[in-house]
Order: sequence, then structure tokens, then C-alpha cells
Amino acid sequence: MATDSDFLISKSIPFNIVNCPSEVLTDFPRSCVLIIARFTKIIIALYCFGTSQLALADTLLVYGDSISAAYGMDQEQGWVTLLANRVAASHPHYQVVNASVSGETTGGGVTRLPKSLAFHQPDILVLELGGNDGLRGYPISRIRDNLQTMIQQAQDSGARVLLIGMVLPPNYGRRYTLAFEKVFSTLAEEYSLPFVPFLLDGISTGKDLVQRDGIHPTVEAQPKLLEDVWPSLEPIL
Repeated sequence: MATDSDFLISKSIPFNIVNCPSEVLTDFPRSCVLIIARFTKIIIALYCFGTSQLALADTLLVYGDSISAAYGMDQEQGWVTLLANRVAASHPHYQVVNASVSGETTGGGVTRLPKSLAFHQPDILVLELGGNDGLRGYPISRIRDNLQTMIQQAQDSGARVLLIGMVLPPNYGRRYTLAFEKVFSTLAEEYSLPFVPFLLDGISTGKDLVQRDGIHPTVEAQPKLLEDVWPSLEPIL
């Protein structure tokens, strides 16, 4: 988001070298003031019009962790920026805001969300959190409670929610991984949410699609992330 500043630049002209009647010299400052005043009104009107247009725009808020925060690459290369470009072309009345934070957990997310909702007033919330909780082995009940609270907070604010799920590596044990996955599918069913079961489907084992850490998708994987999200998102735009 950026704001534009306008600058008025004036030149000082020595009156003693201007050959014109004295009454013209007397009226010049007044005319100059009137011109500047009118020009200022035009600038203010244009600024207010632009601000009102932004206020009228619908907001799509992406609220996730490092997967959505373009970890390990430039922001412009991440799937959320690719999403913003597509939305600008196909649904220009929407603006996409990325409030994702690398390393974020559902606990951090549930703390931040009320302020984000109040500030951005989104029409759609794309909720992509929980992966870091699972990787840290947090209690399933805590993950579920935090996600449920965020869904309710968003819906209470008037936003529609797209829920994005995650799948854990098998070394976390079958019991924990199944319970973790079920949190997302159960909440999506309970709240009738559009749902992406696994954002990294086909990526986590794909050649050249995962960074050296074995977790985060590469630049080459970002278009696929967008394509995985788009079919569930487009119908609610």
C-alpha cells in the first residue's frame, strides 16, 4: 500500500524587471492565491476520490505462516502475490492483503486476528495456519480450539472463510498425524467452509519443488500452490 504526495513548486520573479502596470502587480498575488487554492481543492478532491475507491474495494485477507509468507524468496514470487495478480485481472473489485508471518502458530494467529479483522475488514479470510503447531507436536485440542476461534471471529466480523489444511510427515506417528488432519476436515464440515485439504499436495515429494530444508516450497512450486487454492477460492469471490 502506498500514498502519493503532491508538491507545488513556485518560482520567484523579481517585480522590478517586469514591465507591467501597477494595478496588475497589485492583483497578481491575489490571483496567484486563488489559483493555488483552486488547485489545492482539485488535489484534495482527487485524493478523496481515490481513498473512497479503496474503501469500496472488497478485501481478501490471506492469514498464514511461512508457506504463504514467501519464505526463502522475494515476496513477488510467492503464491499470494500470484493470487493478487490473478484476482486483479479477473475480479478487480478485490484487493489482496497478505498478513502471513513466518513461524506463526495458531496461538499467535488467534491473538493477532482481532486487530487484523478490525483494520482490514476483509470480505474473505484465507486461513492457512496449523502446520507449525503440528511440527512442534502441540496438543490436537489446542490446535482445534484456536482454529475454531479464528473461524468464529472471522465469521462474526462478516467475512467468509476459506480453510487450508496441512498434512504432517509420517514420523510423527499415525495416531497424531490422523488426528491432526481430521481437525481441518472436521472444522470445514462443521462450519460449511470451502476447504483445501493439503496445500502442499504433490509438492512435498516433487523434484525441485522443495527447498533444502525439506519443508518449504520453492519458487517453482508457487504456481502450483495457487492452482491448488484457486478452485476452492474462485466460487466465493
